[in-house]
Amino acid sequence: MTKVLAKKIKMTQLWRNERVMPVTVLELDKEGTQFLKELKEGDKVVISGVSKGKGFQGVVKRHGFKGGPKSHGQKDRLRAPGSIGATDPGRVIKGKKMAGHMGVRRVTTKNLEVTKVKPEENILMVKGAVPGMRGTKVEINY
Repeated sequence: MTKVLAKKIKMTQLWRNERVMPVTVLELDKEGTQFLKELKEGDKVVISGVSKGKGFQGVVKRHGFKGGPKSHGQKDRLRAPGSIGATDPGRVIKGKKMAGHMGVRRVTTKNLEVTKVKPEENILMVKGAVPGMRGTKVEINY
C-alpha cells in the first residue's frame, strides 16, 4: 500500500451526466508525482486526516440526542441530556455520552473515488468529502 501526503485545497463540484458531483481538490507533495502517474479515474483511495475542531458541544450536537419536549412546563430543558442513569450505583457509569470536546480527531474516509488526475499540476480530485479544513495535510493510501 502506497502512502502519500497531500494538502487539501478546496471543495468544488463537477458536472457528470447532467448531475452535480461534489469533489475535493488535493495538491500532492513533490514525492507524489510518481503516485499520480499510477492513478487513473475510477480508482478507490483511502484518505486520513484530522477533523475540524468544533469546541465544547452539548449532547444534541455531539451525540444526536433528541432533546426534551417544547411544551408541558419545559422551560430551559430543550437541549438537556435528560436522565443520566439509575440511582442504584450512586455514580455515573464510565463511557456515558455527555457534553464535551468535539472534533480534532484522526478520521479515515475509505473508498473515495478518483474523479480527475492532473499530473502536470500535481493535483488530484476525489469524489466526496475529505476530513479536515482547507490547507491541512492529509494522507492518501492506495
